[in-house]
Amino acid sequence: MSKELEIEFKNMLTEDEYQLLIHEFRLEDKDFFTQTNYYFDTSEFKLKEKLAALRIRKRAVNYELTLKTPEQIGLLETTQILAEDQVTAILDGANIPVGQVRDTLKALGIDHESLLMFGSLTTTRAEIPYKNGLLVFDKSFYSDTHDFELEYEVPDFEKGQILFDRFLSDHNIPKRPTKNKIIRFYEAVYTKK
Repeated sequence: MSKELEIEFKNMLTEDEYQLLIHEFRLEDKDFFTQTNYYFDTSEFKLKEKLAALRIRKRAVNYELTLKTPEQIGLLETTQILAEDQVTAILDGANIPVGQVRDTLKALGIDHESLLMFGSLTTTRAEIPYKNGLLVFDKSFYSDTHDFELEYEVPDFEKGQILFDRFLSDHNIPKRPTKNKIIRFYEAVYTKK
């Protein structure tokens, strides 16, 4: 189990911008991996109301249960590693296992027994070190949508902001307001109904 402050900058990309960056950084198929996020909330979306998000992320044979909660700068990620049988049980309706995630949910006033899985999003991702941070190239699939996103994960907000803005400018990519994946998923799936 771990708690980590996540500081990242995001920008949506057009498919052409995405392809140009993939080419510029010489990324090949072998540099990409696939991960699926399964999103959870209450039927009233109480986590969403608190600007928090709960997911199980599947990467190959690894599973992580992560609760993201807002901080003054960035998001606090509380993560537990899960076994495959635990994930299967949770996806079938079992409770969140005992641990820091459940404890943090309780502190937020969220009953872990009221959580439901409300959908999944699959991402093809490549990550490369870049100027004391991590540059992330994402292509995500959800509902009948796919999109392209650039993320820059950094240890320092101010330096990261300067470097990310410069990167976008140097590559002639307009700065676009970019929502988190869970919000994009929610809007694609639940605002169409």
